[in-house]
Amino acid sequence: MTKQIRQLDRVVIRFAGDSGDGMQLTGDRFTSETAQLGNDISTLPNFPAEIRAPAGTLPGVSSFQVHFADYDILTPGDAPNVLVAMNPAALKANLADLPRGADIIVNTDEFTRRNLAKVGYATSPLDDDSLDGYAVHPVALTSMTIGALAEHDVSKKDAERAKNMFALGLLSWMYSRPYESTLRFLERKFAARPELVAANVAAFRAGWNFGETTEDFSVRYEVKPAKMLPGTYRNITGNAALSLGLVAAGVRSGLPVFLGAYPITPASDILHELSKHKKFGVVTMQAEDEIAAVGAALGASYGGSLGVTTTSGPGVALKSETISLAVALELPLVIVDVQRAGPSTGMPTKTEQADLNMALYGRHGEAPVAVIAPKSPSDCFHAALEAARIALTYRTPVILLSDNYVANGSEPWLLPDVESLPELRVEFATKPNGEDGTTFLPYLRDPQTLARPWAVPGTAGLEHRIGGLEKADKTGDISYDPANHDFMVRTRAARIETIPVPAVEVEDPDGDARVLVLGWGSTYGPIGAACRGLRQRGHSVAQAHLRHLAPMPANLGEVLARYDKVVVPEMNLGQLAHVIRAKYLVDAIGYNQVRGLPFTAAELETMLEEVLKNV
Repeated sequence: MTKQIRQLDRVVIRFAGDSGDGMQLTGDRFTSETAQLGNDISTLPNFPAEIRAPAGTLPGVSSFQVHFADYDILTPGDAPNVLVAMNPAALKANLADLPRGADIIVNTDEFTRRNLAKVGYATSPLDDDSLDGYAVHPVALTSMTIGALAEHDVSKKDAERAKNMFALGLLSWMYSRPYESTLRFLERKFAARPELVAANVAAFRAGWNFGETTEDFSVRYEVKPAKMLPGTYRNITGNAALSLGLVAAGVRSGLPVFLGAYPITPASDILHELSKHKKFGVVTMQAEDEIAAVGAALGASYGGSLGVTTTSGPGVALKSETISLAVALELPLVIVDVQRAGPSTGMPTKTEQADLNMALYGRHGEAPVAVIAPKSPSDCFHAALEAARIALTYRTPVILLSDNYVANGSEPWLLPDVESLPELRVEFATKPNGEDGTTFLPYLRDPQTLARPWAVPGTAGLEHRIGGLEKADKTGDISYDPANHDFMVRTRAARIETIPVPAVEVEDPDGDARVLVLGWGSTYGPIGAACRGLRQRGHSVAQAHLRHLAPMPANLGEVLARYDKVVVPEMNLGQLAHVIRAKYLVDAIGYNQVRGLPFTAAELETMLEEVLKNV
């Protein structure tokens, strides 16, 4: 059958099913195929918040959304053009997100009376008129997969589990994706069980062939490669990019990287990734708890390594005393906080920007640290390098605020030239620095950076005392002198406040905008897409984004003063907006949501249009 091929400029696809249906793997493989074709990509994995949520229920639905286009895109897309629903729960959980006319590919084998009842369907939506506004494609994915594998030496259970590969084959055909990498992936994944390699490959090909032969899909689609800067690209998640940034920081500084970590969602992948890079001098330790993890990392920094610890919000709370100790010791330490929805355990697999206040202020005493936040998955690489640079140069803890949306999302990453990366080499103290030529003064500061010397234990003649008790200026002796304590507290604060960071850049194409949208972290993509949409409709709006949150860029006050209104969208209840109001006396307008999901560009565009009307 000859089928029509239609050109599209962009598509948003969402795969949804039970946790055991392999939706994350399916989405990841489709994304890899798409990356090889050269499209720009942005993804949004969405995991159940419960471990082993009951199968076939709404809490157990897992989904993976991929947005790909022939131009540069900023978000995973507001609404799917295509939903692959592996069961009634997946359909019900995602139907409200679909625009009218969207394609719905439904696994009809799972629409049994029992499965329908689990999610409150009195009758099957496939048999009534509730889906009349959509293009519904009923496909017996399970039984067709089992039939395709009837001649293979696999159990019925293993055959049924391959239905995600059938779905992947069908979608790869529909959108003209190259599939060779998927076949190679299956060979590697099931190398120890050749029968599973053959079965999954057969299921994939069966899905592809079904697309070719069925009359239900009369159109095939193509999305041309995007125009991108020349170079070598790879698809990368935020956690993977952050891990490689830490590896690069070790190489560029010439220091071993030590990671002390306790597994916690959604930061655990950083521990997994860094454990693969021992050849670059990376040492990883899975500690018994969060306190031990940060203590080991700080001890590694004392010993001359780049100490790193990774966690999420609950872990930062446990680490706070040791972070304060690192402030007192004035040693480099990188704390990666991959934020998730709280409080307490909250919704551990959902995203939120709720830890900014904790990063800025969440320690006892006056214990300021540097805080930076990446804006996208690939930016996590550069943010990790920047966190290491500040930590090593200024002998301070640095909190890197990622979040679940950035950490598990993915996008194309242009591999940088290693020689273009910042030089991070550190000069350790090697000889006494006192005026008499024999005394070592561990708190004698560099006049430019206010950093104290970093002396590796065991260096002859450089013995010195460390600990949390207040130190005397220069000598490091224990001191309870009020004037000395006041001086040390102010000096530690000045060391952070005077760190030179890049000026904030404003995107204001027309140069006459009266409204500035200010964001930080992962709101960059939705804000950028919303501003792009408004400008295309003739509105003038400016956008600025903060990577450095402590200290803030020196020109930020002047930038804020140029605009009549400043709008700050955040996935919290207004934490940055409160800081802006307090620090710059600007009546920032907060736009806030804490749903465990990123903003959509459409909701921000609608909100900003109302703001623009009232300027």
